[in-house]
Amino acid sequence: MKKKYIIAFDQGTTSTRAIIFDNKGTIKNIAQKELTQYYPEHGWVEHDPIEIFESQEATFKEVIAFASIGIDEIAAIGITNQRETTVVWDKNTGKPIYNAIVWLDKRTNTICENLKSQGLENYVSKNTGLIIDSYFSGTKVKWILDNVEGALAKAQQGDLLFGTIDTWLIWKFTKGKIHATDHSNASRTLLYNILDLKWDKTMLDALNIPKSMLPVVQHSASVFGTIAIDGYHIPISGVAGDQQAALFGQGGHKSGVAKNTYGTGCFLLMNIGKKPFVSKNGLLTTLCASLPGSSIKYALEGSIFAGGASIQWLRDKLNLIEKAKETEAICNTTNSTDDLYVVPAFAGLGAPHWDMDAKGAIYGLTLDSGKNDIIKATVDALAYQTRDVLEAMIEESSTQIRTLKVDGGATANNYIMQFQSDLLNVVVDRPKMLEVTALGAAFLAGIQAGLWNKKDISKIREIDTLFSPQISENERNKKYRGWKNAVARTKSTTAPFPSTKK
Repeated sequence: MKKKYIIAFDQGTTSTRAIIFDNKGTIKNIAQKELTQYYPEHGWVEHDPIEIFESQEATFKEVIAFASIGIDEIAAIGITNQRETTVVWDKNTGKPIYNAIVWLDKRTNTICENLKSQGLENYVSKNTGLIIDSYFSGTKVKWILDNVEGALAKAQQGDLLFGTIDTWLIWKFTKGKIHATDHSNASRTLLYNILDLKWDKTMLDALNIPKSMLPVVQHSASVFGTIAIDGYHIPISGVAGDQQAALFGQGGHKSGVAKNTYGTGCFLLMNIGKKPFVSKNGLLTTLCASLPGSSIKYALEGSIFAGGASIQWLRDKLNLIEKAKETEAICNTTNSTDDLYVVPAFAGLGAPHWDMDAKGAIYGLTLDSGKNDIIKATVDALAYQTRDVLEAMIEESSTQIRTLKVDGGATANNYIMQFQSDLLNVVVDRPKMLEVTALGAAFLAGIQAGLWNKKDISKIREIDTLFSPQISENERNKKYRGWKNAVARTKSTTAPFPSTKK
């Protein structure tokens, strides 16, 4: 029987999914399970690695069972994952020695300060493309080795393995045969040199991490072993971190393409081609999803920590809404309050500010302010934060972006998309297929499996709506000036980067 389906494993921060795509890039079926969040201390965020694997395994079996297709019709599996989240496990028992430390976790701030005191900031920026921040995996590994009894000794004996979530899933699904990751995920660890494409000895030494813990790094489109199910062996043929997968799914294998994903966080990436450069505006340089036989390409990235997470805050902590989709009608029927701003720095401020110590704040409250005003200001913050990043990106790359491609759950909200276009003064391009992250992983797997080629991406991606700017330049500038003032008040005194220039 002809193999014409790809399954994408989409392991995210709040849920685990499996999605079947046919050879036209159309979704055949989706299975999803929510993921438990653990907050053992203030600023700490953890997941259970076993739950992550078991939920992925369960959605894999479920999506096949209810799709009415044969296993022999599945050409390959692609994996995309929450990046930077860190797992350390015993290679002999297969058991994690600690919970997965999630990318949002802030416990390693002291380790980061220690690295800075060693004068490593310029080295890190030039060689890893990142900055010294608790966001990335390397300091999380060190924390586990330093705080779990006997861990460092076991690591030095070669008994412990490290992986981001893609590596953990590959290792588990291949029964411990494959310990590997791809270029895109490796470039988010603070341990990988994006210039010579090797694990960086200087960073490993600085963090006292044995090289034996680290996975093999492969092209994003390559074979990462096989998954056995009902007598069949299905190859894992594509792997990429969620944001690079989304960029690939948006056609971002081409230089100059920019996209923003609105998920738990918001992540704006632009493919800048074959040459990396060090940002002066707090942006990151990261590796794009890679293809065998093609040159490695780099992307500028701006990370916004609280995107959809701020909407969850409205729902779960403030109880102002019951469902996220309510926000569209509320925003459309609530008059704008020009002086009211919510700065959702719940996990510090990301690009271009990189202030780990900033805390969330609301500015401009009056006796007339009601819950709908706060809801609207929180939603607007997604667009304001995106402009912060895009302005820095344009200044950095000297490239004027005329169209911003978007994906992620919040893009279904027409209000947000229109306000984003108004605030940026660019066209916002929303595709019909909003599951671009999973589709990007499917494309990588499908290309490796021979189901598609690069040219097929632009044919499969269809536009749903183009949002064009509708407000005046004067109104746009007034709104944005108010936002920048609010951000300036929110910053801690240790913020390393100035706010984005006018």
